[in-house]
Amino acid sequence: MTKKKLGTTWLGGCSGCHMSLLDIDERILDVAKLADIVKCPIVDGKDFPEVDIALVEGSVTSDEHWKEIKHIRKNAKILIAFGDCAVMTNVTGMRNYFPLKEVFDAAYVNAVSNDTEGQVPNHEALLKLNDKVVPLQEVVHVDFVIPGCPPSADTIFYVLFEFLNDRIPNLSDVKKLKYG
Repeated sequence: MTKKKLGTTWLGGCSGCHMSLLDIDERILDVAKLADIVKCPIVDGKDFPEVDIALVEGSVTSDEHWKEIKHIRKNAKILIAFGDCAVMTNVTGMRNYFPLKEVFDAAYVNAVSNDTEGQVPNHEALLKLNDKVVPLQEVVHVDFVIPGCPPSADTIFYVLFEFLNDRIPNLSDVKKLKYG
C-alpha cells in the first residue's frame, strides 16, 4: 500500500486546531504509517504541495488566504475544513458585524497604547484584509468538515485514520470509540 500525502495549514484562525492535532500524541505514529506529512505550518513554510488529504484550519480573511485556499483546493484530492473557523468563521468572523475601517481604528488608532501616532500599519508585506471573513466553502468545494473549537484529538485522529484507510468517516461513531 502506497503512503498517502497529508498536508495541513491555517488561514485566519488561532492555531488551536493544530494544537489539538498535536494532542493525538503517540497516535501520530499510526498516521505516519499511512501518510507522509508533507506540509505543516508548525514545522515548515513552503508552498502547499500536491496532497491526498489537506486539513485547513481558519477562515478566509484576506487576499492571501483567498489565493492560498484556491491553490490548496487545486492540489488536494480531499479538502477537510478543520475546526469551526474553517466551517463557519467562528471568532474570526466576529469582525463581519463592523465596517473594516472601524475594526482597524479600534485596533490601531483608538486603542490604549504607548504608540502616540496611532496609525494603521500599511506595508506591502502585510495581508490585505477582505471586507468580510468567509468560511472555506464560500470560496472552494470542501469534501468534509471536522467541527469544534477546537475539535477533539479523538475526532481528528478518527477522521484522519478513516480517510487514510479509504473510508468515509461518520462523526457519530467518534463517541463510541475509545483510544489510548
